[in-house]
Amino acid sequence: MKTNKSIILASALSVGLWLTSCNSQLDIKPVNSVATSQALTTADDLKALLVGAYDGLGGVNLYGGSLIRDAELLGTVPGTGDILWTGTYVGPQQIYTKNILVNNDQADVTWTNGYRTINICNTVLANLKLATAADQPRLEGEAKFIRGSVYFELVRLYGRDWNDGDPNANLGVPIVTTPTVDLDANSNVPRSTVAAVYTQALADLTDAEAKLPATNGFFATKGAAGAQLSRVYLQKADYTNAANAANRVITSGRYQLVDIESVFDTRESQSGINTAETIFAVQLTDQDGTNDLNTFYGSSDVGGRGDIEVTETFINQFEPNDLRSQLFYDDGGPIRTLKYVNQYGNIQVLRLAEMYLTRAEANFRMGTTVGDTPLNDINVIRTRAGATPLTTAQLTLASILKERRLELAFEGTYIHDLRRTKTNVGTLPYNSPKLIFPIPLREITTNPALVQNAGY
Repeated sequence: MKTNKSIILASALSVGLWLTSCNSQLDIKPVNSVATSQALTTADDLKALLVGAYDGLGGVNLYGGSLIRDAELLGTVPGTGDILWTGTYVGPQQIYTKNILVNNDQADVTWTNGYRTINICNTVLANLKLATAADQPRLEGEAKFIRGSVYFELVRLYGRDWNDGDPNANLGVPIVTTPTVDLDANSNVPRSTVAAVYTQALADLTDAEAKLPATNGFFATKGAAGAQLSRVYLQKADYTNAANAANRVITSGRYQLVDIESVFDTRESQSGINTAETIFAVQLTDQDGTNDLNTFYGSSDVGGRGDIEVTETFINQFEPNDLRSQLFYDDGGPIRTLKYVNQYGNIQVLRLAEMYLTRAEANFRMGTTVGDTPLNDINVIRTRAGATPLTTAQLTLASILKERRLELAFEGTYIHDLRRTKTNVGTLPYNSPKLIFPIPLREITTNPALVQNAGY
């Protein structure tokens, strides 16, 4: 079994180290006054800074929690959908009910943490000369993988979907590619178009795939960049490139499907594990990091708050012999997912099953067979789950999208899949302004170049 993975190494300490590092430990300046030229002087400083970018990407307001949680809350019809929100936090409650206010605290911190992480990447890229010639391509690839991933997530949340009107005219998010002194600032840069942000994300991820190694310890790999590229291309309905990117990951031979009960770490108290299916994950331990998805999806017995319950509506979509229907537990009434039962369990961001689903959908839409037929790809996933294989007559776009929903439930794809397939959320049309985050009020107030989204 192959064990090379691309995993986010969570290390909050490194963020402080790169800001305060200097030649004399007796002359440490306040964090907010340390110049980059003083903080970064060695190759080790640069590597520590890059770990800070991984830490930002895996934080609770990005892949460590909210980016994944909020995709589910936005895509769910309150009261009758696949999940129920029963918590008291105002920010997620507004997202769930689709009554998001311009000062929503979650929209604020997701934006802030996203740009803080981008800024760290920009600083790494501006100081690559500190690294050895042998290390520079890998470090550049890692920084661009992180930056491209964050830009993709931000434009999906704060901008209209690619297929919603003209992406060359619709506003996305500001593009900043040089370091700024204030980590929370975007230097009064105006919003770029949706198309421009996608172009930036694709350029970063394409370069990352070219420069990253196939194996890279606990950091980003060529497979991770290819998998993220498949997501970006699928979101913009570029099915040729989506199929090709997914196919590169599948045929690399570096990943393989595992038994469905082994995909997620369902132990309740031990540090997280990864499997041969893991392409990219937030790595957590009982010493470092927070699984914020456990906080909301997990019951109090396993360290969570129990704010999100799974409904019978969702459970009933599984066939009786589908082993994925067993990835749930009864919490004395409420049903909860086992995907986040371990408060120290790693969060799966990209895994091989998604690549089969993406290749199947893209090939089906184009009438092609890149890598394999859509029917074979779907049945690979269904057979792994113990479900009855589909016949040629049963294979439709609807059946492929249903398979995607059942396999990837609660993993951060829901609202984005609904919007790209022009599927309404209850009575809300897929392109409703209520399904888009507001530009945070604080940003609008401090940056006169920003234009607010419609409806806010």
